[in-house]
Amino acid sequence: MGSVSEARFHYVDVPSVTDGLRHATSGTTLTAILRTSDDVRVEARYEPRRTSASSASFADAADTAIVLAHGFTGSVDRPAVRRAAAVFARHAAVVTFSFRGHGRSGGRSTVGDREVLDLAAAVAWARSLGHGRVVTVGFSMGGSVVLRHAALFRSDQEPDARTAADTDGHAAAHTDAVASVSAPARWYYRGTAPMRRLHWVVTRPVGRLVGRYGFGTRIHHEDWDPVPLSPAEAVPLIAPTPLLVVHGDRDPYFPLDHPRMLAAAGPCELWVEPGMGHAENAADEELLGRIGDWLVRA
Repeated sequence: MGSVSEARFHYVDVPSVTDGLRHATSGTTLTAILRTSDDVRVEARYEPRRTSASSASFADAADTAIVLAHGFTGSVDRPAVRRAAAVFARHAAVVTFSFRGHGRSGGRSTVGDREVLDLAAAVAWARSLGHGRVVTVGFSMGGSVVLRHAALFRSDQEPDARTAADTDGHAAAHTDAVASVSAPARWYYRGTAPMRRLHWVVTRPVGRLVGRYGFGTRIHHEDWDPVPLSPAEAVPLIAPTPLLVVHGDRDPYFPLDHPRMLAAAGPCELWVEPGMGHAENAADEELLGRIGDWLVRA
């Protein structure tokens, strides 16, 4: 699996109907096929904000779009993703998408490496719709992706060698705030039974067949080369962009040393949620509402 340094970022290709915030005010839901900088087609959906008592008083709410990055084996149509999007839409417009190798997107999953390009395309699409403020939230694999994306696509500096991005595309793809939920802090973790099963799915030919036909996820067969920046290494590069780290104290995949390692790596706000399990499937409506509120206010 190649790292993000191998690709150049450019503006995404979107349907000609995407002509700004007219869609947010008219209440229209949009679908699009985005093209990443390495020419992968990514399915995406835009939903306007549903004005509510909790969000109507914030001046930034109408200008904000929340881009949601799902976990491994998820997709734009999975019930947990749709539930999270519905809660976030009470606070701001929402863009959901399927990572490469998931849902109706093209390509094959690199399990968090080149997925930063998928997220960059979705963020740039949200800006092309007229939103001046775009924020990101990711769950599990998506949580690691939003951290690396925030570190690699910065608005306050020129692109470095790790992104090799052109200046205009780089600026369009940056995030204004980031929330990472149930994310690992380091790669190759096998300390829990669920993670050992996941590594079997990803690294073994039979496991990848299970991923394809059992979970609808097409996984790349090549190892990472080079190994991408880890989530913990990404955190200190994110500031001054506001960062929220959320983790359940009953997460069966990643124990609490992962969020604590992320929090120790750089400036962030850490929420350890009592009784919560893993990722979007375990995030209840109350927690999702708090995350949405934080993203709008950050």
